[in-house]
Amino acid sequence: MADTMELRDIEVWDGNMAASQALRQVQVDVVAAYPITPSTPIVENYGNFTANGYVDGEFVMVESEHAAMSGCIGASAAGGRVATATSSQGFALMVETLYSASGMRLPIILNVVNRAIGAPLNVNGDHSDMYLGRDSGWIQFDAYCPQDAYDLNFIAFKVAEDHDVRLPAMVHQDGFMTSHTAQGVKTMTDEEGFAFVGEFQPMNDMLDLDHPVTHGVQTEEDWHFEHKARQQHALMTAALPKIQEAFDAFEKYTGRKYNLVETHMVDDAEMVVVCMGTSVETAMEVVDELRAKGMKVGVVGIRVFRPWPLEQLAEVLKNVKAIAALDRSSPHGTVGMLYNEIAGSLFNTDTKAVLTNYIYGLGGRDLTKVHLVGIFNDLKANMDAGKPTTALQQYIGLRGPKLSFF
Repeated sequence: MADTMELRDIEVWDGNMAASQALRQVQVDVVAAYPITPSTPIVENYGNFTANGYVDGEFVMVESEHAAMSGCIGASAAGGRVATATSSQGFALMVETLYSASGMRLPIILNVVNRAIGAPLNVNGDHSDMYLGRDSGWIQFDAYCPQDAYDLNFIAFKVAEDHDVRLPAMVHQDGFMTSHTAQGVKTMTDEEGFAFVGEFQPMNDMLDLDHPVTHGVQTEEDWHFEHKARQQHALMTAALPKIQEAFDAFEKYTGRKYNLVETHMVDDAEMVVVCMGTSVETAMEVVDELRAKGMKVGVVGIRVFRPWPLEQLAEVLKNVKAIAALDRSSPHGTVGMLYNEIAGSLFNTDTKAVLTNYIYGLGGRDLTKVHLVGIFNDLKANMDAGKPTTALQQYIGLRGPKLSFF
């Protein structure tokens, strides 16, 4: 039986510590891990908890991130509660196994501390790795601060392990800006944290010798299509309402509220920026300041990146006249992913909103309040003109000549 750790009601934790404490409190059976900046402290902390008797589980050190997820897949298929963490190039090395985990319907939790993917080599945060995983079949939650990184891990386990879902889930946080920035985090006791998720209930586990199963079979053209369709059904039809149920249950349990799509000052907003990660809270501050000057502005934060909350986002944006999609990843030859997703959400609606795309913050470059004020000024001009008054896509905060496209 694992020892209990006494926590204060509010602890000063960075995002990595918050995530690792959540893993400890849900009593993960196996963490298979390989270190990579800036996610290393999550698994390092967990290994420390295991060594000191706070976890009744196994910490497995492996030779690569591919091996880490492979180990997680084996442990999850065997019937354990399983988690790990990674970033950037390590995430890229995991990609092959990510598809295996989701296709085998294994409820593994992966904490992704978002970091740029090289070259050139960069250890700071952007959303390149988050975007790389968007079609891997995993549920993806997005944390804006250490509190979110703590809470969303509990929610991720509850959703992923639901027998109507049985899909792996990622919890994303911004590298260094969340992972290494300490803030006050409201905690649960060990008993409360574990009770919210509950005992792990295996399904189709390979160690249930009375009910033998096969994982990872070859299907070819006879059943592959049907299998992937059922996986999509689980992600879009089963997971979305289960996520909302988990959000509602967590609010009742802790008083902390989460939504598929987070909003700030949007009800009567004419101009809105849509963003993710730490940019959401920065944008909220700017919105409050511009509201005081009479501008009807708002911010929308994407909390659940996959499954994409298409209908919920369309409802939130239905009365907005100008929208900026802020992508923290280089699209390389097209508009940004977030721009595409928003456009797809609005395409069959009655909206007349002008939608433009801003690429920002690559490799950890700061998004400042001055940048956001400039974006809102662009949106005001777009709204008044009823069309883009600048290029459809702009790179902001860039040194040297201004870049814009389309």
